[in-house]
Amino acid sequence: MADFSFKFLEAQLFFICGRRVVLDAHLAELYGVSTRTLNQAVKRNKDRFPEDFAFRLSPRDAKRLKSQIVISSRGGRKHRPLVFTEQGAALVPGILKSDKAVQASIGMARTLVKTEEALIDREELLLRIKNIIINALE
Repeated sequence: MADFSFKFLEAQLFFICGRRVVLDAHLAELYGVSTRTLNQAVKRNKDRFPEDFAFRLSPRDAKRLKSQIVISSRGGRKHRPLVFTEQGAALVPGILKSDKAVQASIGMARTLVKTEEALIDREELLLRIKNIIINALE
């Protein structure tokens, strides 16, 4: 995953309806697939993407993004963009078959395990500190 970077993704985040979201086109670019391919994969796996993970922009929000030159106003799209919350974006690599998506899935799994190990280590450390304090007070 040497050349794979989430910095690109961070730069593409928007706040819509009080949630941080990323556009389907930006995720597709990140994983090296077309927007159409990404949206088809999501449609085939719609049970993995409830409304709090992915949703279509409202006409008003889509127009607002167009006015910010995020979405081309000259053709290109038949439908309003699909946007993904952080949870939804984390699920996308699992439904795509590109090399970048596979590497992202592997990286996320490794990070999850490391995070869990760090939390366990932290809990053990807190227990040791608690025992030291209890012993010192006795």
